[in-house]
Amino acid sequence: MPAPQRAARNADGHLSLDSGTGLEAGPGTEGVAHWLRATLGAATGLPFSEARDHDRRIVLGIEPGLPAEGYRLAVTPTGAELAGGGPAGLFWAAQTLRQLLGPDAFRRAPLPGRHWRLPLARIEDAPRFRWRGLLLDVARHFMPKDGVLRYLDLMAAHKLNVLHLHLTDDQGWRVEIQRYPRLTEVGSWRARTKFGHRASPLWEEKPHGGFYTQDDIREIVAYAAERHITVVPEIDVPGHSQAAIAAYPELGNTDVIDTTTLSVWDTWGVNPNVLAPTDTTLRFYEGVLEEVLALFPSRFVHIGGDECPKDQWRRSPRAQARIAELGLADEDELQSWFVRHFDTWLSARGRRLIGWDEILEGGLADGAAVSSWRGYGGGVAAARAGHDVVMCPEQQVYLDHRQDPGADEPVPIGFVRTLEDVYRFEPVPPQLTDDEARHVLGTQANVWTEVLEDQARVDYQTFPRLAAFAEVAWSRLPAPAERDFAGFERRMAAHYRRLDALGVAYRPPAGPRPWQRRPGVLGRPVDGPPPNK
Repeated sequence: MPAPQRAARNADGHLSLDSGTGLEAGPGTEGVAHWLRATLGAATGLPFSEARDHDRRIVLGIEPGLPAEGYRLAVTPTGAELAGGGPAGLFWAAQTLRQLLGPDAFRRAPLPGRHWRLPLARIEDAPRFRWRGLLLDVARHFMPKDGVLRYLDLMAAHKLNVLHLHLTDDQGWRVEIQRYPRLTEVGSWRARTKFGHRASPLWEEKPHGGFYTQDDIREIVAYAAERHITVVPEIDVPGHSQAAIAAYPELGNTDVIDTTTLSVWDTWGVNPNVLAPTDTTLRFYEGVLEEVLALFPSRFVHIGGDECPKDQWRRSPRAQARIAELGLADEDELQSWFVRHFDTWLSARGRRLIGWDEILEGGLADGAAVSSWRGYGGGVAAARAGHDVVMCPEQQVYLDHRQDPGADEPVPIGFVRTLEDVYRFEPVPPQLTDDEARHVLGTQANVWTEVLEDQARVDYQTFPRLAAFAEVAWSRLPAPAERDFAGFERRMAAHYRRLDALGVAYRPPAGPRPWQRRPGVLGRPVDGPPPNK
């Protein structure tokens, strides 16, 4: 899980692993050898000592002829050979080896009386997409650092390789910026929190918040890199910015409202308080991004760009003066100017801007990439215009959307997206030509946390659907209607035991357990099938 390109049993026997099984690590495989000893060693209690003269050996090697993330795994009666086109491919081979050992290989300490065997088999595999992502929204409800590290392990177990961290929003600023300390002193905490959808009358009447220190971020990025996962930061501009304005009121449209009265927002929805298009704002966010670039080596930096109401700009003499000064047609072009500024700024520093598909409105700089969330349309338009695209349509792969129409589903949001629906998601729109489709970098599942107040709720919404999504992102599956969902469900029966061993509070196939429900908490269900456009 996810399904490999080619897999065959060599014979009916097994390779037994015990304390005498050695590990031979070839050049360039040291990181995978370290992970294997630390993770599989903890679960099995086996030392995997470094020796070339053992009767049974696990041999790790780099084979440049394979794709960079591709691998080959061969198990014979005398050992297992893992070869990757690069360190990432070899790491994915090690993840497959772990699955072959059984669910108890996903535990953190050995259980007594366990015997470790690998089936005699040969597997050859490589991913379909190079961007296989998961967005974690840590701004609406903060996920402590250990939770992020845990999700990196869960992503690695499913061969996902991009963690998109949504770090800032109206409801909280989650990354330490040393030159602007009030972003976390003020912006990382809100006084209370709406419980459920914004129509809910319920409130959690206590402060909520938290942030990652710069050392926390360095640890997260290093932990991810060891698992061949890239962490893409998102600093949302010019909308979704009330937490920043609450900390530094000069960033807002002070000629329209008294920004000194704003606090970190305590409810959900589209917020009218957006950044002012001033030089002060540009210099401020350049300073923010300078520190962000020092923390995140990712080539891509996400700047949001979605859901930016223009009402304050329409009423703002300063914004209107800027439109006239720049010779722009309207407020949409003003937002495009704002985005283009940071595209140029990031490009000059060897990075690439990526944003939500609203950044297409008013024109988009040549090098920018697009996260297509409002259906497929933004991705189609971007690819046809020559922009790279990550497909993450809300109606298909927003995992905060409900999994079943039943009344027991906790805080039902959006369309019903069952495990089978996610399995039949196709990231490449059929109307794209082959040349246009090459701009689809890959796909991403998004986990927004307005109604996900803790780790258990995130787990429930994310799993088991993330396993289906991972197979869509990795495996070269048939057309959606032709996919073998029954076969996937059979493999999921084994995979649920792995998730149990990992302590994942997933949604059971039969429906939520009593403690997973949220009776009486209003959501925002949308009836009928989602639009496929």
